[in-house]
Amino acid sequence: MRETIIRENEAGQRLDKYLKKYMPGAPGSFFYKMLRKKNIVLNGKKASGSEKLKENDHVKFFLSDETIDKFSGNEESSRKYVSSGELLVLYEDEDILVLNKPAGMLSQKADKKDISVVEHVTGWLLENGRLTEKDLKTFRPGICNRLDRNTSGLMVAGKSLLGLQVMSRIFRDRTLKKYYLCIVKGAMKESACIRGYLKKDERTNRVYIVDCVSGAFNKDYQPVETKYTPLLVHPEITLLKVHLITGRTHQIRAHLAGEGHPILGDYKYGDKNFNDLYKKKYQIETQMLHAYELILPDNMEERLSRLSGRTFLAPVPPIFYRLIKETAWQHGIQEDLEVLH
Repeated sequence: MRETIIRENEAGQRLDKYLKKYMPGAPGSFFYKMLRKKNIVLNGKKASGSEKLKENDHVKFFLSDETIDKFSGNEESSRKYVSSGELLVLYEDEDILVLNKPAGMLSQKADKKDISVVEHVTGWLLENGRLTEKDLKTFRPGICNRLDRNTSGLMVAGKSLLGLQVMSRIFRDRTLKKYYLCIVKGAMKESACIRGYLKKDERTNRVYIVDCVSGAFNKDYQPVETKYTPLLVHPEITLLKVHLITGRTHQIRAHLAGEGHPILGDYKYGDKNFNDLYKKKYQIETQMLHAYELILPDNMEERLSRLSGRTFLAPVPPIFYRLIKETAWQHGIQEDLEVLH
């Protein structure tokens, strides 16, 4: 017989989900059979598997060690984590981490061999004693939002199941505010709100935006809305602060390119000759798009109420800051540039 005690970061999930993590090699039918025969019990009582686990609940396994060990073997890929040297943690509490992701790092794996933010977060938590290898058996930290590989800036990771669930939900429901900084081609002197409809081509991993009239009655297109405010203006480039309202794949990149002002360094949607010119002059290797600011809702629920109304800012990458400092801006709001650094 073995017994496990539900820890804080495991609470809130269904019993059957927990069992699948504890013995990932077992088929789902195995658990329901063992629950029915009371070979697996919750707090000393028969369970169905649908129960929501609470901290300090007891799960007992009246199974042989051989059976548990056989079904508990984790795949090599699930144990992968990396040193957290590239990870910049801006904020931490018992439920979440707020990170400043560097450009070039994947948010999530696209392939088993990939290293993403998730592996870096796992490594950071292990190195700093926030998690143990044993903890990873039944709970794995995860990300609550995603950024394109070559977009830098704010990401939130869940350290507990509650943190992961609540933060993922407010990103999904768009009850927080997300602001980006980007440098685009051309002079943009007026603030605007642009709307349209977006469709993603999975084969090419590109999106296409059409106007409201063309897309309104096409079920393949999703509505998108982007607001922007010019901060600094030069005849060749503009520094924009963008309020991402809907948050679709490549939305800012495609929307601004459609307006004739593609993001500097973006070769997928941008101007190759323009990008090449600045790449040669400033050694720009990535798109100048940075998730700069998150403002959380005022009524955060449950244990995360301490985060209500909280604002997080992520300093821009050095090359981004250098370009801002070295450009002879002609118009705009002269914000304190040290805030960006």
